[in-house]
Amino acid sequence: MKSVLEFSKKHGIAIITILLFIVLTLTTDSFFTERNLRNLLDQQSTILIAASFMTIVIISGNFDISVSSIFVVSPLFALLVENATGNIFLAVLAGVSIGLAMGAFNAIVVTYFKVNSFIATLATSFMFFGLGYLISDRSLMRPMGDAYQQIARTKFFDITSATWLALAMVIIASIILTRTRFGRNVFATGGNQEAARLAGVNVSRVQAVAFILLGGASALAGIVSSSRAISAQPSDDFSFVFSVLTAVIVGGTSIAGGKGAVWRTVAAAFFLAFMSNGFNLNQIDPLWQRIILGLVIVIAVAIDSWSQRKNV
Repeated sequence: MKSVLEFSKKHGIAIITILLFIVLTLTTDSFFTERNLRNLLDQQSTILIAASFMTIVIISGNFDISVSSIFVVSPLFALLVENATGNIFLAVLAGVSIGLAMGAFNAIVVTYFKVNSFIATLATSFMFFGLGYLISDRSLMRPMGDAYQQIARTKFFDITSATWLALAMVIIASIILTRTRFGRNVFATGGNQEAARLAGVNVSRVQAVAFILLGGASALAGIVSSSRAISAQPSDDFSFVFSVLTAVIVGGTSIAGGKGAVWRTVAAAFFLAFMSNGFNLNQIDPLWQRIILGLVIVIAVAIDSWSQRKNV
């Protein structure tokens, strides 16, 4: 009995996601179709790219609210280079490099100046959003050639390149977190910073690298999104980071740091996607969708808080 409870606790989000998938398959005619499932995979690609690395940042004991701004601004730089050179490789390199630089700026503010990560990245978000308006001249930007849209739309085995990129990034993030010394240091840093320092872990470096990796991943997600839309525009939209954080938190990554897994974030992302897709296919009022989603987040955070108290 104890082993069953332990298994359920560890794999609960995967079990719930599978059950939801089965229920929707049996009750909703349009759900279990090739077209719908492929669309779900494609739509979740940008969330999965960023959420996989947000998991690492949160396990290390920090938050990054600037994900949305990096997501918005990086493709503007990418399109600026694409428009000037016509070179897709240089465009992607420029966009991801800007994301890495923004992640590095966040890292400096948080690890060097010791500003709370939530406040720091909220502040840098406004800076990055402003930068986006400056470089785009407040205008919608479009690629000059047709090649840019192929970043996200090229199909391999009838699955979009956006989905394959997401799979690659999930695997990379998972390997980094579970198979490397850096990953072990991430858990140690988030679990107890002082104990990690005494054990010889460079806590500031671990957290800085986590921010930089997330910056690059958020930039790639933004480029994929702009490739799919064949455009990018400046905005002050924070919705992307809310989607990313929801996947990570519902997946059971502890907001206190030290606990979590990329696979759990992936499972939660699909749980939320299935739930939203099921709502839409069954024509559930969007207002009720918001209420239910908010309730799911509250329950996830409450469970995490209860677990933390239990382990004290």
